[in-house]
Amino acid sequence: MSDNEIIAGIMRDHILNLLKEGKRIDDRGFEDYRPIEIEVGLIEKAEGSALVRLGSTQVLVGIKTTLGEPFPDTPNMGVMTTNVELVPLASPTFEPGPPDERAIELARVVDRGIRESRALNLEKMVIVPGKIVRVVFIDVHVLDHDGNLMDAIGIAAIAALMNAKVPKVEYNEETGEVKVLEDKEPLPVEKIPIPVTFAKIGSVLVVDPNLEEEQVMDGKLTITTDETGHISAVQKSEAGAFKLEEVMYAVETAFKKAEYIRKLVIEAVEKGHAVG
Repeated sequence: MSDNEIIAGIMRDHILNLLKEGKRIDDRGFEDYRPIEIEVGLIEKAEGSALVRLGSTQVLVGIKTTLGEPFPDTPNMGVMTTNVELVPLASPTFEPGPPDERAIELARVVDRGIRESRALNLEKMVIVPGKIVRVVFIDVHVLDHDGNLMDAIGIAAIAALMNAKVPKVEYNEETGEVKVLEDKEPLPVEKIPIPVTFAKIGSVLVVDPNLEEEQVMDGKLTITTDETGHISAVQKSEAGAFKLEEVMYAVETAFKKAEYIRKLVIEAVEKGHAVG
Protein backbone atom coordinates (compact mmCIF):
# COMPACT_ATOMS: atom_id res chain seq x y z
CA MET A 1 0.00 0.00 0.00
CA SER A 2 1.40 3.40 -1.01
CA ASP A 3 1.79 6.38 1.29
CA ASN A 4 -1.01 8.17 -0.57
CA GLU A 5 -3.37 5.24 -0.01
CA ILE A 6 -2.52 5.14 3.69
CA ILE A 7 -3.14 8.88 4.04
CA ALA A 8 -6.43 8.58 2.12
CA GLY A 9 -7.53 5.77 4.43
CA ILE A 10 -6.73 7.82 7.53
CA MET A 11 -8.59 10.83 6.10
CA ARG A 12 -11.63 8.70 5.24
CA ASP A 13 -11.78 7.27 8.76
CA HIS A 14 -11.50 10.77 10.21
CA ILE A 15 -14.28 12.15 8.01
CA LEU A 16 -16.52 9.12 8.70
CA ASN A 17 -16.05 9.52 12.45
CA LEU A 18 -16.98 13.19 12.20
CA LEU A 19 -20.08 12.38 10.16
CA LYS A 20 -21.20 9.86 12.78
CA GLU A 21 -21.05 12.73 15.28
CA GLY A 22 -23.14 14.92 12.97
CA LYS A 23 -20.14 17.02 11.92
CA ARG A 24 -18.22 17.76 8.73
CA ILE A 25 -14.50 18.34 8.37
CA ASP A 26 -15.04 22.09 7.83
CA ASP A 27 -17.77 22.40 10.52
CA ARG A 28 -20.64 22.84 8.06
CA GLY A 29 -24.03 21.19 8.42
CA PHE A 30 -24.81 18.31 6.07
CA GLU A 31 -26.98 20.57 3.86
CA ASP A 32 -24.82 23.69 4.05
CA TYR A 33 -22.98 25.26 1.13
CA ARG A 34 -19.65 26.94 1.56
CA PRO A 35 -19.73 30.75 1.09
CA ILE A 36 -20.82 31.65 -2.44
CA GLU A 37 -19.64 34.78 -4.24
CA ILE A 38 -20.75 35.73 -7.76
CA GLU A 39 -19.38 38.56 -9.90
CA VAL A 40 -20.48 39.31 -13.46
CA GLY A 41 -19.15 41.39 -16.33
CA LEU A 42 -15.45 40.96 -15.52
CA ILE A 43 -14.21 40.13 -19.04
CA GLU A 44 -14.48 43.18 -21.29
CA LYS A 45 -13.89 41.30 -24.55
CA ALA A 46 -16.59 38.72 -23.83
CA GLU A 47 -20.29 39.29 -24.47
CA GLY A 48 -20.94 38.07 -20.93
CA SER A 49 -18.92 36.66 -18.04
CA ALA A 50 -19.17 35.48 -14.46
CA LEU A 51 -16.71 34.55 -11.73
CA VAL A 52 -17.96 32.21 -9.01
CA ARG A 53 -16.16 31.46 -5.77
CA LEU A 54 -17.54 28.47 -3.90
CA GLY A 55 -15.41 28.31 -0.81
CA SER A 56 -11.90 28.13 -2.29
CA THR A 57 -13.13 26.74 -5.61
CA GLN A 58 -13.06 29.39 -8.34
CA VAL A 59 -14.37 29.23 -11.90
CA LEU A 60 -14.57 31.87 -14.60
CA VAL A 61 -17.03 31.65 -17.49
CA GLY A 62 -16.97 33.77 -20.63
CA ILE A 63 -19.68 33.97 -23.29
CA LYS A 64 -18.82 34.56 -26.93
CA THR A 65 -21.24 34.59 -29.85
CA THR A 66 -21.07 34.53 -33.61
CA LEU A 67 -23.35 33.84 -36.55
CA GLY A 68 -23.31 30.44 -38.19
CA GLU A 69 -25.34 27.66 -39.70
CA PRO A 70 -27.78 25.59 -37.62
CA PHE A 71 -27.42 21.85 -37.26
CA PRO A 72 -29.23 19.99 -40.07
CA ASP A 73 -31.59 18.25 -37.63
CA THR A 74 -32.51 21.52 -35.85
CA PRO A 75 -32.77 24.13 -38.65
CA ASN A 76 -34.97 26.42 -36.58
CA MET A 77 -32.79 26.55 -33.49
CA GLY A 78 -29.64 28.41 -32.56
CA VAL A 79 -26.50 26.62 -31.42
CA MET A 80 -25.03 26.41 -27.93
CA THR A 81 -21.76 24.70 -27.06
CA THR A 82 -20.01 24.33 -23.70
CA ASN A 83 -16.29 23.81 -23.17
CA VAL A 84 -14.49 23.30 -19.86
CA GLU A 85 -10.76 23.91 -19.44
CA LEU A 86 -9.10 22.51 -16.34
CA VAL A 87 -6.17 24.89 -15.91
CA PRO A 88 -3.11 23.04 -14.50
CA LEU A 89 -2.50 25.85 -12.00
CA ALA A 90 -5.89 25.07 -10.42
CA SER A 91 -4.92 21.58 -9.26
CA PRO A 92 -1.91 19.25 -9.38
CA THR A 93 -4.23 16.62 -10.88
CA PHE A 94 -4.97 18.77 -13.96
CA GLU A 95 -2.71 18.34 -16.96
CA PRO A 96 -2.30 20.41 -20.15
CA GLY A 97 -3.68 18.99 -23.37
CA PRO A 98 -7.06 18.01 -24.76
CA PRO A 99 -10.05 17.79 -22.38
CA ASP A 100 -9.96 14.70 -20.16
CA GLU A 101 -12.94 12.69 -18.90
CA ARG A 102 -13.54 15.08 -16.00
CA ALA A 103 -13.71 18.14 -18.26
CA ILE A 104 -15.98 16.34 -20.71
CA GLU A 105 -18.35 15.24 -17.94
CA LEU A 106 -18.50 18.73 -16.42
CA ALA A 107 -19.22 20.33 -19.80
CA ARG A 108 -21.81 17.73 -20.73
CA VAL A 109 -23.79 17.93 -17.47
CA VAL A 110 -23.80 21.73 -17.30
CA ASP A 111 -24.78 21.93 -20.98
CA ARG A 112 -27.59 19.42 -20.42
CA GLY A 113 -28.94 21.33 -17.43
CA ILE A 114 -29.22 24.51 -19.51
CA ARG A 115 -30.41 22.83 -22.71
CA GLU A 116 -33.04 20.49 -21.25
CA SER A 117 -34.55 23.23 -19.09
CA ARG A 118 -34.78 25.43 -22.19
CA ALA A 119 -33.13 28.14 -20.11
CA LEU A 120 -31.66 29.61 -23.29
CA ASN A 121 -34.42 29.82 -25.89
CA LEU A 122 -32.58 28.57 -28.97
CA GLU A 123 -35.60 29.17 -31.20
CA LYS A 124 -35.28 32.91 -30.57
CA MET A 125 -31.68 32.79 -31.81
CA VAL A 126 -32.65 32.14 -35.44
CA ILE A 127 -31.82 34.90 -37.94
CA VAL A 128 -32.67 33.09 -41.19
CA PRO A 129 -34.44 29.74 -40.67
CA GLY A 130 -32.28 26.88 -41.84
CA LYS A 131 -29.42 29.17 -42.83
CA ILE A 132 -28.20 31.65 -40.22
CA VAL A 133 -28.50 31.42 -36.45
CA ARG A 134 -26.74 32.80 -33.43
CA VAL A 135 -24.03 30.49 -32.05
CA VAL A 136 -23.25 30.78 -28.33
CA PHE A 137 -20.00 29.51 -26.83
CA ILE A 138 -19.87 28.92 -23.07
CA ASP A 139 -16.15 28.80 -22.20
CA VAL A 140 -15.33 27.65 -18.68
CA HIS A 141 -11.95 28.08 -16.99
CA VAL A 142 -11.36 26.42 -13.63
CA LEU A 143 -9.01 28.67 -11.67
CA ASP A 144 -8.88 26.85 -8.33
CA HIS A 145 -10.21 23.38 -7.50
CA ASP A 146 -11.26 22.73 -3.92
CA GLY A 147 -14.22 20.48 -4.65
CA ASN A 148 -17.66 20.61 -6.30
CA LEU A 149 -16.69 22.04 -9.66
CA MET A 150 -20.07 20.99 -11.06
CA ASP A 151 -22.11 23.45 -9.02
CA ALA A 152 -19.60 26.28 -9.36
CA ILE A 153 -19.53 25.89 -13.15
CA GLY A 154 -23.30 25.58 -13.44
CA ILE A 155 -23.86 28.72 -11.38
CA ALA A 156 -21.23 30.67 -13.33
CA ALA A 157 -22.55 29.52 -16.70
CA ILE A 158 -26.13 30.67 -16.17
CA ALA A 159 -24.97 33.93 -14.54
CA ALA A 160 -22.71 34.64 -17.53
CA LEU A 161 -25.52 33.93 -19.99
CA MET A 162 -27.81 36.30 -18.09
CA ASN A 163 -25.06 38.93 -18.07
CA ALA A 164 -24.43 38.67 -21.81
CA LYS A 165 -25.27 41.45 -24.26
CA VAL A 166 -24.97 40.57 -27.95
CA PRO A 167 -25.13 42.71 -31.11
CA LYS A 168 -28.56 43.02 -32.66
CA VAL A 169 -28.90 41.52 -36.12
CA GLU A 170 -31.14 42.66 -38.98
CA TYR A 171 -32.11 40.53 -41.95
CA ASN A 172 -33.46 42.03 -45.18
CA GLU A 173 -35.68 39.43 -46.84
CA GLU A 174 -35.69 41.25 -50.19
CA THR A 175 -31.92 41.56 -50.56
CA GLY A 176 -30.89 38.64 -48.34
CA GLU A 177 -28.51 40.96 -46.50
CA VAL A 178 -27.63 40.25 -42.87
CA LYS A 179 -26.46 43.30 -40.93
CA VAL A 180 -24.83 43.21 -37.50
CA LEU A 181 -25.67 46.39 -35.58
CA GLU A 182 -23.77 48.23 -32.87
CA ASP A 183 -26.80 48.18 -30.57
CA LYS A 184 -26.89 45.23 -28.21
CA GLU A 185 -29.55 43.07 -26.60
CA PRO A 186 -29.60 40.33 -23.96
CA LEU A 187 -29.63 36.67 -24.87
CA PRO A 188 -33.08 35.02 -24.56
CA VAL A 189 -32.51 33.48 -21.13
CA GLU A 190 -35.89 32.40 -19.79
CA LYS A 191 -35.06 30.08 -16.87
CA ILE A 192 -32.34 29.72 -14.26
CA PRO A 193 -31.29 26.07 -13.84
CA ILE A 194 -29.11 25.42 -10.79
CA PRO A 195 -27.13 22.22 -10.11
CA VAL A 196 -26.88 20.92 -6.55
CA THR A 197 -24.32 18.21 -5.83
CA PHE A 198 -24.31 15.60 -3.07
CA ALA A 199 -21.48 13.33 -1.96
CA LYS A 200 -22.22 10.00 -0.32
CA ILE A 201 -19.65 9.11 2.30
CA GLY A 202 -20.46 5.88 4.04
CA SER A 203 -24.21 6.14 4.60
CA VAL A 204 -24.34 9.94 4.81
CA LEU A 205 -25.20 12.48 2.09
CA VAL A 206 -23.60 15.92 2.25
CA VAL A 207 -24.25 18.95 0.04
CA ASP A 208 -21.43 20.77 -1.76
CA PRO A 209 -18.53 18.41 -0.99
CA ASN A 210 -15.15 20.05 -0.63
CA LEU A 211 -12.04 18.44 -2.10
CA GLU A 212 -11.21 16.41 1.01
CA GLU A 213 -14.74 14.97 1.03
CA GLU A 214 -14.62 14.21 -2.69
CA GLN A 215 -11.38 12.30 -2.26
CA VAL A 216 -13.02 9.83 0.14
CA MET A 217 -16.63 9.75 -1.12
CA ASP A 218 -18.31 6.56 -2.31
CA GLY A 219 -20.61 8.26 -4.81
CA LYS A 220 -21.68 11.64 -6.14
CA LEU A 221 -25.08 12.83 -7.36
CA THR A 222 -25.85 16.11 -9.12
CA ILE A 223 -29.44 17.26 -9.63
CA THR A 224 -30.19 20.34 -11.75
CA THR A 225 -33.56 22.02 -11.24
CA ASP A 226 -35.28 25.17 -12.49
CA GLU A 227 -37.79 27.53 -10.93
CA THR A 228 -40.76 25.85 -12.64
CA GLY A 229 -40.35 22.68 -10.59
CA HIS A 230 -38.65 20.62 -13.28
CA ILE A 231 -35.48 18.52 -13.13
CA SER A 232 -33.37 19.14 -16.23
CA ALA A 233 -30.31 17.01 -15.47
CA VAL A 234 -29.23 14.20 -13.16
CA GLN A 235 -25.68 12.87 -13.04
CA LYS A 236 -24.41 10.05 -10.85
CA SER A 237 -20.63 9.63 -10.55
CA GLU A 238 -18.30 7.17 -8.82
CA ALA A 239 -19.08 3.55 -7.97
CA GLY A 240 -21.26 3.96 -4.88
CA ALA A 241 -24.98 3.24 -5.13
CA PHE A 242 -27.83 5.46 -3.93
CA LYS A 243 -30.99 4.08 -2.33
CA LEU A 244 -34.36 5.32 -3.57
CA GLU A 245 -35.00 7.21 -0.33
CA GLU A 246 -31.60 8.89 -0.68
CA VAL A 247 -32.41 10.02 -4.21
CA MET A 248 -35.81 11.35 -3.10
CA TYR A 249 -34.15 13.24 -0.26
CA ALA A 250 -31.58 14.64 -2.68
CA VAL A 251 -34.28 15.84 -5.09
CA GLU A 252 -36.19 17.61 -2.32
CA THR A 253 -33.03 19.20 -0.97
CA ALA A 254 -31.83 20.20 -4.46
CA PHE A 255 -34.99 22.22 -5.09
CA LYS A 256 -34.61 23.95 -1.72
CA LYS A 257 -30.93 24.83 -2.11
CA ALA A 258 -31.35 25.86 -5.76
CA GLU A 259 -33.99 28.41 -4.79
CA TYR A 260 -31.51 30.10 -2.46
CA ILE A 261 -28.69 30.08 -5.03
CA ARG A 262 -31.02 31.34 -7.77
CA LYS A 263 -31.71 34.47 -5.73
CA LEU A 264 -27.96 35.09 -5.49
CA VAL A 265 -27.60 34.74 -9.27
CA ILE A 266 -30.40 37.23 -9.89
CA GLU A 267 -28.87 39.67 -7.39
CA ALA A 268 -25.44 39.35 -9.02
CA VAL A 269 -26.83 39.96 -12.51
CA GLU A 270 -28.77 43.00 -11.32
CA LYS A 271 -26.06 44.52 -9.10
CA GLY A 272 -22.86 43.04 -10.54
CA HIS A 273 -21.96 41.18 -7.36
CA ALA A 274 -23.60 38.96 -4.75
CA VAL A 275 -22.41 37.08 -1.68
CA GLY A 276 -24.22 34.33 0.18
